[in-house]
Amino acid sequence: MLSVVALSVANAQEAIRINPANPRYLEFRGKPLVLLSASEHYGSVINRAFDYETYLDDAAAHKMTMTRTFLLYREQQTARNPSSPCKPESPDYISPFMRTGPGKAMDGEPAYDLDKWNPEYFERLHRFLDAASKRGIIVELTIFSNEYSPETWSLSPLRAENNLQHTGAVDWEEYITLKDKELVRRQSAYARKIIDETSGYDNIYYEICNEPGGGVPGHATASDVDAWQEEMARVIRNELQVLKRSRLLSGQQAFAYGAKNGFPMDAVYAQKTFDIANDHPLPNTLLDGHIFEMGNFMSKELMLDQVAGYCLAAYSHPKPTVLDEDNTASMYRDTTGWTIHRKRAWTALFSGCHYDYIDFSITVGSEKGTKASQAGIRTWMQHLSEFMAAYDFIHSKPETDWIAEHPEHLVVSALVTSGHDYIAYLADGREVSDPAAGQPIEGRAVLNLPPGAYDVSLYSPTTGEFSPAVQMAGGSKEVITLPHFTNDLVIRATLRNQ
Repeated sequence: MLSVVALSVANAQEAIRINPANPRYLEFRGKPLVLLSASEHYGSVINRAFDYETYLDDAAAHKMTMTRTFLLYREQQTARNPSSPCKPESPDYISPFMRTGPGKAMDGEPAYDLDKWNPEYFERLHRFLDAASKRGIIVELTIFSNEYSPETWSLSPLRAENNLQHTGAVDWEEYITLKDKELVRRQSAYARKIIDETSGYDNIYYEICNEPGGGVPGHATASDVDAWQEEMARVIRNELQVLKRSRLLSGQQAFAYGAKNGFPMDAVYAQKTFDIANDHPLPNTLLDGHIFEMGNFMSKELMLDQVAGYCLAAYSHPKPTVLDEDNTASMYRDTTGWTIHRKRAWTALFSGCHYDYIDFSITVGSEKGTKASQAGIRTWMQHLSEFMAAYDFIHSKPETDWIAEHPEHLVVSALVTSGHDYIAYLADGREVSDPAAGQPIEGRAVLNLPPGAYDVSLYSPTTGEFSPAVQMAGGSKEVITLPHFTNDLVIRATLRNQ
């Protein structure tokens, strides 16, 4: 069941792929692509009440290049972010499986029949993907998710108490393991159905599982979860092979609850399971023997030097890295929270990574966000997207040495393109707990550019405006006096035509 739009696009264009000129980036419809989004929290398909057309219109207007969508998992409604699109009221939750009864699921609605696919779900999924395709927006399709707790597990169609087949008679900690063969069979059938329905689109890639976790005492280990991920990857790739299609898989290796170095990432880059590395920036993340502390969940922590450090370590591996679902401050729908994520987004992209922030201002009935978020984070992300679109990031590499000196408190991230175009992002790295954070910064920067004549200008990430360019000679260290600025500033030096 492929829509006319999907078929016409798939036949006319090659699907999103790893960029052949730089494997840390992507290529889409013949153009280089960096993934960047302030995404709704991930209910475009599963939440009947969510107006995804309005959401996608606004995302396209603000130059978002991707969105992330859960295909099965829904969150338990809680006081924290109760209006998240991923928390639909039970009558508004649309499942891949039909609710037929007899009997009730644990949420009070009719029980699911795992032998019957839900036409409403797949029609909505196709309409959503068509709409995103028309707007040139990439969709990360998240097939499975960790269940996290007995409460969220109680909502799953694949829990035994919720379906007529009584499949899934396991604790939530065993859901993403190979322990229950019948559950794995049903998971595999669902995954194949998703691939059959969606792989004809050129604007999608798949995430196997959101935040896979193991290591709860008395239950599955992280290795058990990774074995399940390997099996799901095999199922997905085999189905793609049958359909003679090639699509990208993203994800992360399983973390261990409460463990030291609990978020290991080395295998994500070393193994072939994932074409795209997804990292949820959190504390205790291990890569290449280094631990990165990238901020606690919903903490209003900036940790900008750690974000930059992780991205630079990831860049040493020839695979795209997405800081997927950055949420250190996303529940704080205010200028302070949005400024934290603006800084983390610019730092990630200027360090060779991709970036996805959860914009909790987007809710059912407010699919464009609020007036404040429109003027704040959504406009700021547009500025970043437009800046990157005008820069040759494919032929660049992270290199900060050309900023030889700068005022204190700044974290510097920088890209250099073929020795002739230099961009640097200078951001106040002080945490919001520091009384001096956000105070004006002044001083000078010393630029160390190769010989040549350069046009040097400054750019504001908040206004999206460049200063008039001044000419500067390279070949020796040159000093520029920075204007007073708060939070962040970009310096660009471009070699003049000789």
